[in-house]
Amino acid sequence: MNPLDEIYKAIQNDGRLAVLVDELRAALACFTDNPRDISIRESVIFKQFADKILSESERAAYYNLPEGCRMREGAKIYFPEKLKCGKHVWIGENAIIDASGGLEIGDHTTIASSVFVWTHSSHLANINMANYPSSNMRIVKSTKIGNGVFIGGPSVITAGTTIGDRTVVLPLSCVTEDFEGNCMIGGSPARFIKAI
Repeated sequence: MNPLDEIYKAIQNDGRLAVLVDELRAALACFTDNPRDISIRESVIFKQFADKILSESERAAYYNLPEGCRMREGAKIYFPEKLKCGKHVWIGENAIIDASGGLEIGDHTTIASSVFVWTHSSHLANINMANYPSSNMRIVKSTKIGNGVFIGGPSVITAGTTIGDRTVVLPLSCVTEDFEGNCMIGGSPARFIKAI
């Protein structure tokens, strides 16, 4: 039996999944056929539908994450083809992982619930009244998160920052600069708290 047949059979046998089909039908009615919307639909929307029926390890496999990785429901990875992810990474509920500018996440790292990791910023487009999809005011920078890092949520990791190995980022932090590692950081903007 192919996977689509298995999903269809599961939907027939589980009334909860029928609600998801109704949501998908409503979404299909809003589809447009311009190239940008088609690209977004293919890379994001269908993954969000699959997100609702997969376990955390199945979801990680669906995003082609390495061995031992887990990804909770509601988490999103934008541009997964530009993500270099280590083994045994845990991504919490509703985390947003933006890899559009290139993103590295080391082994045994936790990106907790509602953490936002960015590799781009459109703030210049906003303040210059040029916030449209092809704006040349979008800043794109590679972001790096080391091995054995814990990022408590909700927190924000801004584009172009590097968090070194064995760093604890306390919840409610905004990381706007590089940290070498082996430390605890926190605050908005995040500051060094102590060595670990």
